[in-house]
Amino acid sequence: MGGPDDRYGGTASRTDSDPRATKQANVTPRMADFPPLFWALVLLTGVGAGLGAMAFMALLHEVQHLAFGYHTGEYSVAASKHSDLRRVLVLAVGGLVTGVLLYSLRKVAGGTGGEPTRAVWSGSGDIAPLPTFASGAISEISVGMGASIGREAAPQHAGAAVGGWLAKRARLTAEQRRVLIACGAGAGVGAVYNVPFAGALFAAEIYLGTICLATIVPALVTSLVATAVSWLSLPAEPLYKIPVLPSPPPSLLLWALLAGPVIGVAAGVYIRTIGFSSDHRPKGRLLLVLPMLGTGVVGLIAIGYPFVLGNGRDLAQLAMTGSTGLVGLAALSLLKPVSTNLTLGSGVGGGLFTPTFSFGAVLGAFLGRCWMYIWPGPDPVSYAVVGGAAMLSAGMQAPLAGIAFTIELTGNSAKVMVAMLLATAGAVLTCRLFEQRSVYSARLPKD
Repeated sequence: MGGPDDRYGGTASRTDSDPRATKQANVTPRMADFPPLFWALVLLTGVGAGLGAMAFMALLHEVQHLAFGYHTGEYSVAASKHSDLRRVLVLAVGGLVTGVLLYSLRKVAGGTGGEPTRAVWSGSGDIAPLPTFASGAISEISVGMGASIGREAAPQHAGAAVGGWLAKRARLTAEQRRVLIACGAGAGVGAVYNVPFAGALFAAEIYLGTICLATIVPALVTSLVATAVSWLSLPAEPLYKIPVLPSPPPSLLLWALLAGPVIGVAAGVYIRTIGFSSDHRPKGRLLLVLPMLGTGVVGLIAIGYPFVLGNGRDLAQLAMTGSTGLVGLAALSLLKPVSTNLTLGSGVGGGLFTPTFSFGAVLGAFLGRCWMYIWPGPDPVSYAVVGGAAMLSAGMQAPLAGIAFTIELTGNSAKVMVAMLLATAGAVLTCRLFEQRSVYSARLPKD
């Protein structure tokens, strides 16, 4: 009896003489083709990604300490204790240093090492390790001095570079090389945020575009190894501190159903602005000037709203506390994506994961606060968590990874799963009506 077409050969069927003829859709021949050497390199890539995450976070914390005397707690609070002038000057100097270093790197190395997503999606596997690590260090310096960009780009790129280098040295096939680069990238994200499961899904869903045994098993192994290694110096706990959320009442479910499309529209606009800012990044000698101007403007915004500083971790935590008024939430819902686009458009490199999640969390908190005037419902934390999951899923165009990230980042949000799924489905479907790109594909240079 015939079945649906199998992507890797013929139709799905079963014969007693050849049990392997039974093809489950997610079971592909490619996994059996992975040699023992490949699995050894998976382990080594995980170790490299974990060490890279540790090194880059150590650099980030040193720069944060030099910039605003930051040790523990919230970075934006440490920055707000200093004068307005110092905030602006630190951001402007950070932009100047970033621009000079990036300009010098491109002059010496001819580039910044390559973009892992492009290397995997194009099949080139072209990532230069040394420029990649150098550009990662520059990125962490920028974030440490307050630039509104994510901290995960450096460990993500480092993990991908380790995987790519090992695969090239071992002369793996092009397909195996793509898988190893993707696994390294996901492992870097998993290690830096202590989200091993989400890091694996990040590699499989975003980089490789398919979740099957041949992609998810090596991704899981790489991510768990990297995360375990990172525990030598990084916290082994959820990034956000929130109370255990109650089961969603009808008011939250209806809100999620209505808010999802609104968040989807916001995500689509956000992706387009990211694409515009990326397309207009400075080149040549403009790199010596524009990063300073862009981050300097972010410093001016931070005079009134210090929570726009950095990658957005503090902003998401603020949204989840429910301690900010409606006007403040509305302002931050606008100013955080504006600050991120100013930073990216000025030429500063970095990640978009946490800025996107924090944008969704503060927007969700704002929409939830408005909804509570109509139908009083659960703790305001639920609205921020659901909003962050929906925005991240739509922004990455990866709903499974977005949900997994939210659950692991918060540690206590599983009970609002139905609300997250409702909002995420609405956000992703609405976003795709007018924007097919993600925040990652939108920032790639035009061919």
